[in-house]
Amino acid sequence: MISRVVFAAAIAVGLLRFAQPAAAAQPYCPNPAHAAPAKVPADLVQAVARTFQIDDSAARDASFVRCAGAKLLACTVGANLNCGKADASRASTGAAAWCRENPGSQVIPMSATGHATIYQWTCKGARAVAGKTVMHADPRGYTAENWKEIQ
Repeated sequence: MISRVVFAAAIAVGLLRFAQPAAAAQPYCPNPAHAAPAKVPADLVQAVARTFQIDDSAARDASFVRCAGAKLLACTVGANLNCGKADASRASTGAAAWCRENPGSQVIPMSATGHATIYQWTCKGARAVAGKTVMHADPRGYTAENWKEIQ
C-alpha cells in the first residue's frame, strides 16, 4: 500500500516539473473579439456596478461591455437606455403611424419611434419629421451617451 502511495507521489512530482506556469490573464481590451456588446464577465461586474452606481446584480443582469480600441466601455439597460446600435434614420415607421393618428403632435414618444433613435421627433400635420439630434452615434454606431468608460 505504501509503495503505491510513494509511486503516485513520484509521478505527481515528475509531472509538476513539466507543468508550465499559468499565464497571466489577458486584459479584456484591446481585443477585436470584444468589439460587440456582450454580457459583463464576472471579473468586471464590480467595476461596472461602481461606474453606474448600481448593485452587482443589476450590473450582471442588465449591463453590457465592449471594447473601443483599448477602452473598456459599459452600458446598462434602463427605461430609455439603448445598448444596441443607434438609429440615425430620418424615417420612422412608428413615428409615421403616430402622426397619422395624432396629426400636429409636438412630441412623438419613444414608444412610437423606438429607444434607439437619435432624433427628437414631431408631426407636421400627419407627417413625421426628425428634428434636432438629441443623442449621438459613436464611431462604431452605438449611442455614445449610453456608454461609459470603465476604469
